[in-house]
Amino acid sequence: MSRKLYLDNAATTRVKKEVLDEMLKYFSEFYGNPSSQLYELGRKSKEAVENARKTVADFINADEKEIYFTAGGSESDNWALKGIAFANFNKGKNHIITTKIEHHAILHTCEYLKKFGIETTYLDVDKYGMVDLDELKEAIRPETMLISVMYANNEIGTIQPIEQIGEIAKEHGITFHVDAVQALGSVRIDVKKQHIDLLSMSAHKIGGPKGVGGMFIRRGVKIDNFIHGGAQERGKRAGTEGVQNIVGFGKAVEIAERDFDKRVERLTGLRNRLIEGIKNNIPDVVLNGHPTKRLPNNVNFSYKYVEGESILLLLDMEGIAASSGSACTSGSLDPSHVLLATGLDHGTAHGSIRFTISEEVTEEDVDFTVETMKKIIARLREMSPIKNDEDLLKK
Repeated sequence: MSRKLYLDNAATTRVKKEVLDEMLKYFSEFYGNPSSQLYELGRKSKEAVENARKTVADFINADEKEIYFTAGGSESDNWALKGIAFANFNKGKNHIITTKIEHHAILHTCEYLKKFGIETTYLDVDKYGMVDLDELKEAIRPETMLISVMYANNEIGTIQPIEQIGEIAKEHGITFHVDAVQALGSVRIDVKKQHIDLLSMSAHKIGGPKGVGGMFIRRGVKIDNFIHGGAQERGKRAGTEGVQNIVGFGKAVEIAERDFDKRVERLTGLRNRLIEGIKNNIPDVVLNGHPTKRLPNNVNFSYKYVEGESILLLLDMEGIAASSGSACTSGSLDPSHVLLATGLDHGTAHGSIRFTISEEVTEEDVDFTVETMKKIIARLREMSPIKNDEDLLKK
């Protein structure tokens, strides 16, 4: 194995050198506590945090006072749902609308909130993973307090009609939360134009460090504080700020803004090259997600008659890192809830692989991936006991 090719950038990304260089200063040079304002070291740290806050705010067309730093996307999702639920606890509002393809940070939080009498409606999606706006309107009740829909799906890359959903929420006076963890840096986000009230973000998906994210909370939205203690983050999330991580988040956003359109155009070209290469060279495949309304770096296929876990193991032997649309690798026998929601049968869903590319990837890398997959799928299908048994395939 001579080549090492990382194609799992939806899971995490390499920390960019510029980001790391900026972060290092705040470990050993500007190491003050941002709450210690009576001396320069503390003021330097506070200034760095506020500069990052403004950078993030500008990137999504928000006010800097509407940005709150968190430990990551899952925390932001939890805060959005729990914060709105508990803020409305005794006000006759106990209903949330979300979709069947959300990240588990949303789905498991909705399940948790059942203990407190909070009901959730889970919207279906079509074969592309797209929400039906008419179904959304029909699900709205007088007691609906929150609509939570992810901007783009982390597995299949489908981009939802966020602005139209925001208009529906605004028309009915319902708070609108968007999980934008996968979308940040890949699509243009405008919280004002898209009528977004709450937005979850994460740094490590865009070349920033792990362990830091953000929440946009529109001014005037009533939401419970998430961590009680000190006055950090305007009293809503207590705890000494991880200055170095926040600085890294800000720097990653700054870099994402540079040549945004050019970068997205290039990634889209590489994505389409990979999609066409697989479709033209490997039979019996299913492209998961919308063919065009998808993230510029996402390619997710199901390969019939084979298991995703076997494909991943052989890819790793060839130096390619990817991920499976199946949950097999986490010890579960059940395929991805996202793929099942789009209508795939269990057998086909189990044979899914997601490639997510970065700007480091070349056309040569894409072509190498196609040729490698062609050999791997042919090899596995030769050994497959279910290749010619449709009954087994559907189990």
